[in-house]
Amino acid sequence: MRLRVTTDQPWDVAADVLVIPIVGEPVFEGPLGEIDRRASGELKALAAFGELRPKRFTSSIAASGGVRAARLLTISAGPTNDIDRELAVRLGSAALHRLAGRHAASLAVWLEPLAGVDGGAELVAGLVARGVVEGMFDPKTIYVDDVPTAPPAIEELVLIAPAGTDAAASTKAAERGVIMGEGANLARSLANRSANDVSPEVLAEEAYTLARKHGLWIDVIGPDKATELGMGMFMAVGRGSDNPPRMIVMRSGKKGELDAAGRHLAIIGKGVCFDSGGISLKPPERMEEMKMDKTGACTVIAAIATVARLAPGTPLLAVAPAVENMPGPHSSRPGDMVKALNGKWVDIINTDAEGRLILGDAMTYAERLGATHLVDVATLTGAVSRALGDLVTGAFGTDPAWTGEVLAAGARAGERYWQLPLVDEYLTEMESWYGDVVNTGGAEGGLVKSGLFLREFVTKPWVHLDIAGTAYYRKAKPWAARGASGASHATLVELALAGAAPA
Repeated sequence: MRLRVTTDQPWDVAADVLVIPIVGEPVFEGPLGEIDRRASGELKALAAFGELRPKRFTSSIAASGGVRAARLLTISAGPTNDIDRELAVRLGSAALHRLAGRHAASLAVWLEPLAGVDGGAELVAGLVARGVVEGMFDPKTIYVDDVPTAPPAIEELVLIAPAGTDAAASTKAAERGVIMGEGANLARSLANRSANDVSPEVLAEEAYTLARKHGLWIDVIGPDKATELGMGMFMAVGRGSDNPPRMIVMRSGKKGELDAAGRHLAIIGKGVCFDSGGISLKPPERMEEMKMDKTGACTVIAAIATVARLAPGTPLLAVAPAVENMPGPHSSRPGDMVKALNGKWVDIINTDAEGRLILGDAMTYAERLGATHLVDVATLTGAVSRALGDLVTGAFGTDPAWTGEVLAAGARAGERYWQLPLVDEYLTEMESWYGDVVNTGGAEGGLVKSGLFLREFVTKPWVHLDIAGTAYYRKAKPWAARGASGASHATLVELALAGAAPA
């Protein structure tokens, strides 16, 4: 996609579509008034008719009259005080989804109405460009060649910045945003692919391809090596399927190398390529969604590739334990005792609490590889979606300073998180008759207990991001199709880039 930043007036920019953000109630004065005048009053007429409304993400398409763009597309941004980074990304995506099924090769976006976002026009250029790229994604195109309802594939994006904006800096920010969007779409594409398409072995092959493309070191640990190393929890889940497990390890930079922030950051993602629940079988309703249980792994694999594109050589470790959780003659049973990589004995009382098992061994292994700071990303619990819905990710952390850095990266990325407590008193409900800990502690407080279980397998500063609610949408949003959302990809990239060496 060709990219251009200009400070021309919006009515003077040639494109198939000119996107006009509307903040608050439309007031047809200044530049917006001039656009409307050149469009022969079409926008004002749509507002009077009730088609152009101030409700967020409502939109209208209008004839352009004397404006050089062929069509005008208004996207309402809601109240002025609610303009933020998340909104800037989603407005870019919403424009593409409003154009689904239309024919447009060039798109111009007027940035001035969004310039009040913290960071100014340059930052907005990057956020909107990222949103436009993410908005072009439609999961149906993974398997179907011709999708008439897909968003258009934009060949040229023109960002119209306010007068006085540094066009070169804005262009650089927009280029960064495009790469971020492409990385999110990579994660979404992998996550949306079906279980009969992406097994643990196939996910490892995809990681190999990305590693070769971006100059990353990679190691893939199979069942024999994992057993030899003592990854008892990982193998307790992975041995139940005919598709053998793979522990995928990718690295940028040298082994144990510290980044500019003094960290050897590890990002760990849950990669359950299909989760039937194992012997503790899930109910059939919506079980088809369990191909999405690999989203955390897809996210960290895409994130390390994105970081390699934006800041090659930045020290970063990505670990993606990939398994299928299936019932069978070799599956773990409720009551089985397994020894974790860190030596703790775990009493498996529910085989559907499998993600925390594979993550525990993956985090221990990341520390053995030199990780000083860890973040795991996982579709871990249904409880988090019941608590926070599909727009807010739950976060747990052991170190306040490190947790603050992760949440700050989320704020820079325009992603929403809510920190939840690790309540030590609940540990008594997770005691095992035979070992150190059980893998579930009952329904009450189950979300907190999942974090407490994971904490048993880390000794360094650590944050757990439960994306079970935000990883995919069951219904289309104005800014996204059904399916994987790309949640937390941008946060992980921002977090890693905070340790990149100065250019």
